Amino acid sequence: MDPVWAVGLMTGTVLDGNIDVAMLKTDGETVAELGPYRLAPYPPGLRDLLEATLAEARQWNFQGPDPAIFAEAEEALTRAQAEAVRDLVENEGPGLAQLGIVGFHGQTVLHRAPQSGRKGATRQLGNGQLMADLLGVPVAYDFRSADVAAGGQGAPLSAIYHAALLRGLGQGPSTAVLNLGGVANVTWWDGAEGVIAFDTGPANAPINDWVKAQGLGEMDRGGVLAQSGKVDEARLADLLTHPWFAAPYPKSLDRFDFPAAMASGLDPADGAATLTAFTAAAVGRALDLLPQRPNRLIVCGGGRHNPAIMAALATRARIEALPAEAVGWRGDAIEAECFALLAKRVARDLPISFPTTTGAPAPMTGGRLAEPKARTR
Repeated sequence: MDPVWAVGLMTGTVLDGNIDVAMLKTDGETVAELGPYRLAPYPPGLRDLLEATLAEARQWNFQGPDPAIFAEAEEALTRAQAEAVRDLVENEGPGLAQLGIVGFHGQTVLHRAPQSGRKGATRQLGNGQLMADLLGVPVAYDFRSADVAAGGQGAPLSAIYHAALLRGLGQGPSTAVLNLGGVANVTWWDGAEGVIAFDTGPANAPINDWVKAQGLGEMDRGGVLAQSGKVDEARLADLLTHPWFAAPYPKSLDRFDFPAAMASGLDPADGAATLTAFTAAAVGRALDLLPQRPNRLIVCGGGRHNPAIMAALATRARIEALPAEAVGWRGDAIEAECFALLAKRVARDLPISFPTTTGAPAPMTGGRLAEPKARTR
């Protein structure tokens, strides 16, 4: 099948205020060409609306009718992301008339992993039909629900793209990919057909929430606060006794499963240092679960910009950690690129989740496809 131009969109649970937008040419199995990408800021007020939506989602907790704020937030974020696609494709790409499909992840507002005797639940806001009509281009969306309904974790979905990137480097089981978003996840490829992926623990979310709660900004920029503090080693050791870390993969987390309150009672710097060390130590525990422990991590996601986290990976996870750019990848674009490739897989009815990545009972297709009422061409 001939490759088409696809755009992928990603906005993580960390709510950094940006829409990740990336373009690539793909047939859903390989990448023929990389196109432009950008981090497009949300319009004024949308980040605050989404923060309020996440708070109401936790109160809702999958019980009863949707909170009214869901519909308001869904329309606002869909329109904002559609405009981000239009701006990228028209100004830096080949134009909407040449765009084959959009992969619209939407905004995760709540995620509950499955437990023994209970299926999980997940909710992403994003109106795929509205985006398709706004752009005049097919849109793949709602990537996680089918997997969860079948008993899978619904996350992570980036494994198939991470494995393709590792394959492109000729890197086998000694190198893994770590994504540091609101939550952290790892992808390991055995060098043949086997791919394993799962969430390792918290990443930026509790650190950002802690810094914000102290009135010190939106995040620990440059890791400065953590680097000025001292890790509470006793507290860290206690946090690492949580049974989740010893549980076998596949497994997934919501951004609030390990909240900023883990640092309660510490001063701002020591709290940031302890949460940062916890993120890295949790990665180390996760690597110990793999069939072969890698000796190198290629790190993507916003957390790679935090020198305190990157340094802690060496000391707490006992592994060499390189930013994605060190191997020629576009670190800020990878997750959006993933959903561009997944969109084409949805259109071709190819699997997007697997037993060793989400715990799905078999390789599973998923996602929904919205066709525009009027095409751009």
